[in-house]
Amino acid sequence: MTYCCGLLVREGMVMIADTRTNAGLDNISTFRKLHLFHTPGERVMMIATAGNLSISQNVINYVTEGLENPETGEIERLMQAPTMFAAAELIGRAVRKVRAVQGEALEEAKINFEVTMLFGGQVKGGRMRLFMIYSAGNFIEATRDTPYLQIGEHKYGKPVLDRAVEYDTRVDDALKLALISMDSTMRSNLGVGLPIDIAVLPRDTMVLEVDHRIDNVDPYYHDLRDRWSVALRAAHIAIPRPPYLKNLPKTS
Repeated sequence: MTYCCGLLVREGMVMIADTRTNAGLDNISTFRKLHLFHTPGERVMMIATAGNLSISQNVINYVTEGLENPETGEIERLMQAPTMFAAAELIGRAVRKVRAVQGEALEEAKINFEVTMLFGGQVKGGRMRLFMIYSAGNFIEATRDTPYLQIGEHKYGKPVLDRAVEYDTRVDDALKLALISMDSTMRSNLGVGLPIDIAVLPRDTMVLEVDHRIDNVDPYYHDLRDRWSVALRAAHIAIPRPPYLKNLPKTS
């Protein structure tokens, strides 16, 4: 299982992904799911992946080594895409290419073709954009009204983002909320776990501010987890007693 999230706010973009993969209870491994591609000052592109690991790795290989455009015959690569939209289309074609090459064999092995990707970043001269790319190669884009996208085991971390994230949220708060969302997911699903990879891209800089891996001894992350747990307990205690419990004694 996987949890990845991308947040696109006014000041920039935050991407976060766990690293746990498993093929059964006795085969749990760590693989990086947040892939970074950047030429400082020119472009920064980030891809977070969920689903079948072999499929996502093949897609990454196609977009980095090159994929033929069926209309022009030219070999296209992610780092040469003129815009973020063109790069998202390239990733979509790579997904369809992998399906065409491996789909029948996977079907015979009774393995579902499952892959979703978050793709975000900025190319110099263009605007910062964040996309979610599906198994069919199609995609949707984050907007000001919906400034974050999630893939994988997203249901546990979604309430935090729904309540707190807006387009005008500061980028440091966006990173903090992404970490809280990840912690909420890890507490409820053992298939998502440390280490966590995070990246932060300030708008219009084309230079990563943060490229960091959080492990199980990271002091800030442990402090954040403890503070969030304490804050939740304090919040529910501070809410007035429900008026429906008329026959139960009040506790001190």
